[in-house]
Amino acid sequence: MSTRLLPFFAIVLLACTAGGSTEDTVMADTLPNGSPNGPALFQMHCTLCHGKDGKLGLSGAKDLTLSALTREEVSTVVAGGKGKMMGYRNMLKPVELDAVVDHVMALRTSAPGGRP
Repeated sequence: MSTRLLPFFAIVLLACTAGGSTEDTVMADTLPNGSPNGPALFQMHCTLCHGKDGKLGLSGAKDLTLSALTREEVSTVVAGGKGKMMGYRNMLKPVELDAVVDHVMALRTSAPGGRP
């Protein structure tokens, strides 16, 4: 097989695997009432490193269920970043940032052994 065709087959393979539905499909980024969907935004922007439950810890990401940061401190980190984590101030609207922070705070109380 020609090596010139390899990129073409790679693109076709990606296209075939990118579609379709799974149970992990990202939810709509807004709720029926029009407010931002914090869990969906978290899934789109945060789960790669933090995982769905906030415990993954990839690339040095903190376990969000054990965080002792205040809501204001979490908001500052989400907006401005910290360490290897980029900030989302320029990617998300303020109401979307608040929705993500709400979800991060909820991960503490929803996780077994998590802090309130």
